[in-house]
Amino acid sequence: MGKKINDNITWVGKTDWNIKKFHGNEYSTFKGTTYNSYLVRDEKTALIDTVWRPYADEFIENLKQEIDLKDIDYIIANHAEVDHSGSLPRLMELIPDKPIYCTQGGIQSLKGHYHKDWNFLPVETGQKLSLGKKDLIFIEAMMLHWPDSMFCYLTGDNVLFSNDAFGQHYATEQLYNDLVDQCELYVEAIKYYANILTPFSRLVIQKIDELKSLDVPVDMICPSHGVIWRDDPMQIVNKYMDWANDYQEDRVLILYDTMWGGTALLADALKEGIQDKAEVKIMRVSTADKSDMITEVFRSKIVLFGSPTVNAGILSLMAAILEQVKGMKFKDKKAASFGCFGWSGESIEVMNNLIKEAGLELINNGYSCLWEPDGDILKRAKDFAGGLIK
Repeated sequence: MGKKINDNITWVGKTDWNIKKFHGNEYSTFKGTTYNSYLVRDEKTALIDTVWRPYADEFIENLKQEIDLKDIDYIIANHAEVDHSGSLPRLMELIPDKPIYCTQGGIQSLKGHYHKDWNFLPVETGQKLSLGKKDLIFIEAMMLHWPDSMFCYLTGDNVLFSNDAFGQHYATEQLYNDLVDQCELYVEAIKYYANILTPFSRLVIQKIDELKSLDVPVDMICPSHGVIWRDDPMQIVNKYMDWANDYQEDRVLILYDTMWGGTALLADALKEGIQDKAEVKIMRVSTADKSDMITEVFRSKIVLFGSPTVNAGILSLMAAILEQVKGMKFKDKKAASFGCFGWSGESIEVMNNLIKEAGLELINNGYSCLWEPDGDILKRAKDFAGGLIK
């Protein structure tokens, strides 16, 4: 069933408690997620987005309990990714002539996904769709986080439907930000930003500046995933501005993997050398969650990457996390490498090259040792780490 937000807006989405991986296996959703769809009623009625394809029949049946489908006048597709648009084919079978408002890029994406020539109406920033007493104003949001993305703003109610911005993968029956655990909400919000929006941070700043320049009140922000921001909704906008400006905390992250424990001993020694000077976190890449690791990289000012030498290279999961770091396009972060080796010792050079390719500032040439580190080597590792903190 739908959930009434106010006299004009009803949430008609789906809460997915069971999903644990998103975007294939790229993003962990241990708290589940929601697929938020909104029914906006005035003299005309608009449906904003749908839900993921596996829930299409459930979505349609629930929607029918809220409204006769033929009474939906407009469909707004803020984003064509299938977790937003997956129920469109089933819906359009039932109301095939209803207009779909989306960006020009949205038309291309929706046609690419579903190979249907529906009644598409392209929109641009500033264009208005009258619902009667109120208007929907469209705001293109290219690359936040797809080329087709857009927001829409409902006048009168002062509601921003923000698509994939300001969301969280967070399943809850509580609809609003002030009704959930604030620590959980913050953790899921920063994780969402770090893993999805970090590569587009410059565009985030531009879009928020553009929104502010519109000089319209925002009483509520309704994203496509997670809870609705009704209590001080601009708090998440301000957080996004902080996060988009090369965010870092006074933290050091140690990411490592090990074959027989030698590199793990080095990691522990490095941690000891840092812990009195800055907050430090240590994670083993073969057992830690990669979305959580990316979030910790996002929060940190220095990242130390550790791997032994294996076949003149590094352990495969360390290579994988460095490749993911590269894709995030982090700014203003420093890094160094460390590791053990038995007879050739190429891992430091390999990691240094990958660190530079990832756009992190390489502090020095790294720290390595031959065979299992003993007391003196571990002491030097501790001193090495302490020297990284200025």
